[in-house]
Amino acid sequence: MADRTAIAAPFTQTAFGRRKERYQRIAQWVFLGMALAMIIPLVSIVAFLIYRAAPSLNWNFLVDIPRHGMRDGGIWPALVGTFYLVGISLAVAAPIGVLAAIYLNEYAGDNWFNRLINLAVINLAGVPSIVHALFGLGAFVYAARFGYSIISASLTLAIMTLPVIIASTREALASVPQSFREACWNVGATRWQTIKAVVLPNSISGILTGVILQVSRAAGETAPIMFTGAVFYKAVQRGDFFPYHLTDQCMALSMHLYTLATQVPDVKESVSYATAVVLLGVVLLVNAGAIALRIWMRNRKRW
Repeated sequence: MADRTAIAAPFTQTAFGRRKERYQRIAQWVFLGMALAMIIPLVSIVAFLIYRAAPSLNWNFLVDIPRHGMRDGGIWPALVGTFYLVGISLAVAAPIGVLAAIYLNEYAGDNWFNRLINLAVINLAGVPSIVHALFGLGAFVYAARFGYSIISASLTLAIMTLPVIIASTREALASVPQSFREACWNVGATRWQTIKAVVLPNSISGILTGVILQVSRAAGETAPIMFTGAVFYKAVQRGDFFPYHLTDQCMALSMHLYTLATQVPDVKESVSYATAVVLLGVVLLVNAGAIALRIWMRNRKRW
């Protein structure tokens, strides 16, 4: 019996182990409190916005046009204009950003020129949106002579989101193990064949997630489109999915919300809150789609 006790004794919890376990529980409660401190205010703000927007938030609000000097009606022109701006900017920025990241990560050598490019990409990712707005005004509105138009605003948004797309794509490409590339090279595959058949399929989830998340940023920006293509009001037909030409100015949700809050007198409070909820809903839906896509693509990975 004594021998059995002696054998079991080394596996009993020591004072040091109990102290470590206690510290771990304290740390868990601290981290839980920090998470709740961030989540509860966010949920409260969203609930407050929905509560204030409820009198105006309905299907008719989404598909109707502004009426009575934008004091009533819906947000259809601004909603469609936002889709125009975000869609065109994404169509421009995504292929350029992905191809640039492939070059920088897979082809570019370690020299002063490429290091300078990498530094410029990192710095441009942190430039304020107002600076991009002034660049778009000078480059696209005046220098390229596109005028105040959807194409000028979309290209400005594309320039703004391009550095982040490049950076996120490079991280996704770098996450693919180097041994995958070396295995392909050893069987005679070229560098491009390796990228196309191995690197891109195994990094596509990170690439798509980075690209899609930039949609939410583009949808919420006001300064770049205010200087280049957004307009106070644009008359369109209700339910018209293609009311704008690329050379036209357009309304956008972020600009429309700013206009309601600062320029339109006697507007119903619920209209402004409903516009904010729709803009927030668009951003949340895009982010949720990006998360779902990332999970689905990760489950299909080969490693």
